[in-house]
Amino acid sequence: MPPDTGRTQDAAASGGDALRHHPDREFDMLRRAVLGSAILLAASLASSTGGRASTPVRKTVPIVSRPGVWQAPVGGRQELLWAATVPLAKPDSGNAPEETGNGSAIVGGRMWHWAGSITRPTMTVFRPQGRNTGTAMLVLPGGGFTVVAMDLEGTEICDWAVRQGITCAVLKYRVPQAWPVVNGRRQRPKVLLGLEDAQRAMGLLRVRAARYGIDPHRIGVIGFSAGAYLAAAMSNTEARTYPIADAADRQSPRPDFAVIAYTARMLDDSKGRNSLELQPWVTISPKAPPTFILHAMNDSTDPIRQPMAYALALTDAGVPVDMRLYAKGGHAFGMRPSADPVTREWPGALKQWLRDIGML
Repeated sequence: MPPDTGRTQDAAASGGDALRHHPDREFDMLRRAVLGSAILLAASLASSTGGRASTPVRKTVPIVSRPGVWQAPVGGRQELLWAATVPLAKPDSGNAPEETGNGSAIVGGRMWHWAGSITRPTMTVFRPQGRNTGTAMLVLPGGGFTVVAMDLEGTEICDWAVRQGITCAVLKYRVPQAWPVVNGRRQRPKVLLGLEDAQRAMGLLRVRAARYGIDPHRIGVIGFSAGAYLAAAMSNTEARTYPIADAADRQSPRPDFAVIAYTARMLDDSKGRNSLELQPWVTISPKAPPTFILHAMNDSTDPIRQPMAYALALTDAGVPVDMRLYAKGGHAFGMRPSADPVTREWPGALKQWLRDIGML
């Protein structure tokens, strides 16, 4: 969250040249477009009318943003992925200072908050409450590759995870990064900054396993929307997307299990409505880990064919898949309780699945 709608993605991509020429003005226009009207569409929850799902308008609040580095809540330790002296590629916002703010949509009766203009990626580690299972989970929030939804799809997921005895790490990855449009078709950036950051975080968790009290072979990933795409990309390759610099980069970047929540950017929708062909940049490996996929049938931002295409491709490759579909829920519901069954049921379903695959 916010949305991965065609409207905002195309706007983000087509604005790439403008961002290079007028970074501050154009980025602010892009950010406000994504966080405003488009978020309202993406995060809307469905209601039932005459037995059919519809997408009502949600309550909204004004968007408020301010310069400042996102701070971890009590219980979390925020750590840089790379030393401050290591040069890193900049996001589209260039050297603009990091900022924080709230989205316009109210989710589960509350605002949600984001971090943006991120040049120094971090992970925030939360230790388990009570029994330590030795399992760890890297959380990749959504945000349309424009911002990172730090609470709704980040720290709140860790609140649940630590109660299950899981060590949890929330990734604050580099954004914004537009996906370019070539001949009218959106393309994946050649260098995907969020994927670099996710792979680095996985390596750090493994190399520091003793420090965190975790099993280096029981580290999974959970991603939401844009973060779900990153989780899928991590699952299907052992190759790092940046040069190896230290011991952390020599660890496997592939997770031991994956949770894919309302994923985006998988389906090649140019093939027609009945096609389930994946985008050319999506690769499938038979070595991908067991995967739990979650989606709402009435998600108008990322339609149901997105996860279906990915689930079928994994199954064809022999990868174990557990796919949970719900009639209502819309997009970007996180774990906040709502009137829809999805938010009441999917955390329990995930817990049972983790038990089934031997992670709890």
